[in-house]
Amino acid sequence: MSTQQCNIVLLGAPGSGKGTQAPKLMEKFGLYHISTGDMFRKEIASQSPIGLKAKSIIERGELCPDDVTLDMLNSFLSKLGECKGYILDGVPRTLEQAHMMDGINYDKPISISKVIYIKIEEEEIIKRILKRAAELGRTDDTPEVAKNRTAQYFKLTHPLIEYYQKQGKLIEINGMQTIDKVFADICKALDS
Repeated sequence: MSTQQCNIVLLGAPGSGKGTQAPKLMEKFGLYHISTGDMFRKEIASQSPIGLKAKSIIERGELCPDDVTLDMLNSFLSKLGECKGYILDGVPRTLEQAHMMDGINYDKPISISKVIYIKIEEEEIIKRILKRAAELGRTDDTPEVAKNRTAQYFKLTHPLIEYYQKQGKLIEINGMQTIDKVFADICKALDS
């Protein structure tokens, strides 16, 4: 990978392995991992104004409004300081968010170097979400919410694949492999 700041988006369905791969990439390349899901859970736990607003939306398996998500992310990035770059996990989730991150109708663009799309089969998505919920005790991953999140992903997030492909930023990775093989494929793609 180059010595310039590298900002990566991890894209994929819920349960595709983004949260598993991010720490591994963070360690290998010295990047900062930013999970908007974790950020929202922290805000909800602290009962901050943004957390209270987000709680009812997230509990229904819906996405928070784009401006709320990006304002929260920009606030975090402004406190980050100097770094080699970052890995975004959970944003953008919509074409509108991607446009806003590119500075369209939003005055705080967020630079993206590469987009890693971890592709998994549709029937695997809900299975992985429910397994993760059981292992981590995540109460926000119920079967009903998992089905809604999957539907939301295909409706709102899946179109980002073509958007970033047209920009020449998309790297597609087969997520149906072992964790180590997915990681090796990502590293190979980033190093080339």
